[in-house]
Amino acid sequence: MVRRARHGRRRATLALALAALAAVAQAAVPAPKEHFGFTIGDDYMLATYTQTEAYFRKIAASSDRFRLVELGETSEGRPQLMLVASSPANLAKLDEYRDISERLARARDDEAVARRLAEQGKAVVWIDGGLHANETVGAHQLIETVWQLASRDDAETRRILDDTIVLLVHANPDGQELYSSWYMRESEPSKRVLDKPPRLYQKYAGHDNNRDFYMAALQETRNLNLAMYTRWYPQIVYNHHQTSPKGTVIVIPPYRDPYNYNIDAMIPVGLEALGSAMNLRYLQENKPGAVSKGGSVYSTWWNGGLRTMPYFHNMLGVLTEITGNPTPMQIPFLPERQLPDSNLPAPVPAQTWHFRQSIDYSLTANWALLDYASRNREQLLWNIYRMGRNSIERGSADYWTASPSALAAAKEAAARNAPGQVGLEAAQVESMLRRPEQRDPRGYIIPAGQADFPTATAFVNALQLAGVEVQRASRPFTVAGRKYAAGSYVVKADQAFRPHLRDMFEPQDHPHDFEYDGGPPIAPYDSAGWTLALQMGVAFDRVLEGFDGPFEPLPAGQLQVPADAPVPASNSGYVLDARANNSVIAVNRLLKAGVAVQRLPARDGAFFVPRATPEAMASALHGTGVVATAAGRGVGEGVPVRAPRIALWDHYGGSMISGWTRLVLENFGFDYEVVYPRQILQGDLRRRFDVVILPSGALPLPEALAIEGKAGRTQKSPDPAGIPAEFHPMLGELEGEPALAALRGFLQEGGHVVATGSSSGLALQLGLPLQSHLRVKEGDGRLRPLNPREYYIPGSVLEVAVDKSQPVAWGLPARLDVYFSDGRWDNAPVFDLPAGRDDIRPLLRFDSAAPLRSGWAWGQGYLEGGVLAAEADVGPGRLTFFGTDITFRSQTHGSFKLLFNSLLQAGAGAVD
Repeated sequence: MVRRARHGRRRATLALALAALAAVAQAAVPAPKEHFGFTIGDDYMLATYTQTEAYFRKIAASSDRFRLVELGETSEGRPQLMLVASSPANLAKLDEYRDISERLARARDDEAVARRLAEQGKAVVWIDGGLHANETVGAHQLIETVWQLASRDDAETRRILDDTIVLLVHANPDGQELYSSWYMRESEPSKRVLDKPPRLYQKYAGHDNNRDFYMAALQETRNLNLAMYTRWYPQIVYNHHQTSPKGTVIVIPPYRDPYNYNIDAMIPVGLEALGSAMNLRYLQENKPGAVSKGGSVYSTWWNGGLRTMPYFHNMLGVLTEITGNPTPMQIPFLPERQLPDSNLPAPVPAQTWHFRQSIDYSLTANWALLDYASRNREQLLWNIYRMGRNSIERGSADYWTASPSALAAAKEAAARNAPGQVGLEAAQVESMLRRPEQRDPRGYIIPAGQADFPTATAFVNALQLAGVEVQRASRPFTVAGRKYAAGSYVVKADQAFRPHLRDMFEPQDHPHDFEYDGGPPIAPYDSAGWTLALQMGVAFDRVLEGFDGPFEPLPAGQLQVPADAPVPASNSGYVLDARANNSVIAVNRLLKAGVAVQRLPARDGAFFVPRATPEAMASALHGTGVVATAAGRGVGEGVPVRAPRIALWDHYGGSMISGWTRLVLENFGFDYEVVYPRQILQGDLRRRFDVVILPSGALPLPEALAIEGKAGRTQKSPDPAGIPAEFHPMLGELEGEPALAALRGFLQEGGHVVATGSSSGLALQLGLPLQSHLRVKEGDGRLRPLNPREYYIPGSVLEVAVDKSQPVAWGLPARLDVYFSDGRWDNAPVFDLPAGRDDIRPLLRFDSAAPLRSGWAWGQGYLEGGVLAAEADVGPGRLTFFGTDITFRSQTHGSFKLLFNSLLQAGAGAVD
């Protein structure tokens, strides 16, 4: 007994000593006020990323609870940081716990091993901030959370650090630097206003940086995806945003229907549990105003956001949208928000709201999730394994995924049953919903022999960045009677991330979603359909039976670079296939090197390089995956290609569509100059430019081309009085007769205008004899525009017929999948052109009453016969107009050639 008492005293003494050392260590951690000069959440005060980066480095250097990880550089060259927080004991075994997280997420172990791993592992929780830089709470709650985890020494925080590994991730360093500096430029705090800075807060995408995650076209997205899906595999991903609906404080899970039928059923149930934990903690701390479900617009249908893509990886993605502003604001009194219901159990009183209150609400949400992860550590680890096993099992056997269209057809069949019969009989179910050809594929093969294999490789890289398991054939093989070349990619369905790979290959089938029967449609949160393989024009085969072959797995997250093919010696020049997008990269390199290039109309616009050494060709082709063939004799007459002088419209504050276009131009080697409305209005464009690109939003869509209620508006510039003089040249709008006069003058001098989306209405404004196709004849013979109850197509993929006789269509297939949106984000006019006019030529046409390939197209039959794109001669110049955005979010590689051909066509008419 004496010996036991002595041991107890020793343990108690050691515990006290360790606690004292921990307290000393935490005391050495600098408080935010010590570093920034103010407390996080003080009114009128924002921190820059430069200050934040320095603080994170200090924390990592002074606290044994943190490890600093540099995820990579941002688009503007800043280091993108992640702090890993946990107990010192856990950090000493960090690689072991990371390995457990990966093994459970990949779900390749048997259940007994997985159970042991779940017992041993630590829950991994991702908390980010700052993705949308104008939502300033996000980055600042991240700073405060780091400080709290570094300094708190209460029992709950110690338990959280013992049970979890917290990934604290800055999602947009460039944006925080821009927005905070812009806000703090006013020396008098009370005059500070969170208004729009001159440019996008992500170099190319601005707010669309949260629409990039399945494509990963942005450097920041690549950094985040590699950390999440190929390194850490968190079970909970918490993505901070703002703002909440008026009269509330914060949007929390769960979210409204529909949810995507590809994701595991444990995801929405898990979100219910997380939402309950958050809501209860708010009530425990007397913090009302949390709203969920139908109280907000957010759903779980769309893939592609930082919060939503985790669902397709068996991770619980949490979005909150909180109110708040460094400048004090008001929460208004709205009677409809004052009666408790299941969406809003605790209404918030009207009041003046301060920035610190938003920080405190964010901390409550963080600690609610961390506490939940701590208390349910083993269950979270087991659940991600169980969902992964579900996916592997479904991909290993015959499986039929239910879809709204198939079930709607079954419902109609049931309605035709004999009176008194309920539902479908077993035989009917088998014949309608479980036919062998309706099975989910066991995998997908991307043939190496397709015309644009480099673009197929870019698609594979998007899968790689999303952690999808991809294999490559080491030698030729045969599956289902078809022969495939070595180098073909294979994506099997028996893997944990099967929901995501299905979402990238298979069409989305969005349910018909209306406010009430016969009422207006409910807008999806973002796109309704996005199948990436279709957007990119990638050829693939769906394989319904199990298969194998000489396949080697690619390392997770490793990007593929197309191999350089040897360039043969040739005395007659070289030919590059116009069907490969990357041929344009080589052409632009050759033109910049002073090497002559031509296009061959008789060969679908193939590029002909009559005089170049093999060494020059090899240099131009390096990294593109494009193969140069010896021209041989009789290549035909070529059309000279010159580098076009490109003007790209933008406006003050930055256009996201223009920004994405910039990224595409840079990725494919085009030089360009950004021009603002005032520069265009000044005229004299032709002297400097061959082509002007007017992305959607540059010009408002005329009412005559819009469906009911969808006429466009031009974004107004802010009052110059509040803008520093250096940015005044960026102000102004491109609208009215002055804009038309400037653009007409450019065309009359032989210039070329490329207009997309709403800006395609320029064709009508210039007096071309075209009309909207989206009209219906009334009983009195009058034509009226369709309304959303009759016709509604939010972002979806549609098929069009391509007029292959036009140079703009060189290299394209006869039928093309295009991204089309007449929903929340854009306007997509469809045209009727006059018959018998050689000066107005259709390029893309809807030749079917059912063009939908992926998404939701209510009333799609109205599209049949309509023209989506055309070109017109305007004096000596040319106007090429597309009713949709052909470079949408840098994803639509399948339609990029429409832009490239338009630009090179303009270059052909360039003056020396």
